Amino acid sequence: MEVVKEINRTDSEWRQLLGESKYSVLREKGTERAFTGNYLNHKGVGIYVCGACGQDLFLSKAKYDSGSGWPSFYEPIRPETITEVEDRSLG
Repeated sequence: MEVVKEINRTDSEWRQLLGESKYSVLREKGTERAFTGNYLNHKGVGIYVCGACGQDLFLSKAKYDSGSGWPSFYEPIRPETITEVEDRSLG
């Protein structure tokens, strides 16, 4: 799959498309409570994709248990599709 180009939508359009929960996570740096997400214990073989644009992000074989309460991955399918940002917040 090609790298998805930037998608320009208004906040209102994103909210309508994603719904409040996904909007919070994908657009406002929100998160699910630790150890509660649908994909934490998911063991299926496949590809994890972006919840907003559908871009392929990680192969299931790159998933590991970091003990953080959220799915963790050690390698993206294509590094140019990922932007790493260090999070030092306490919430």
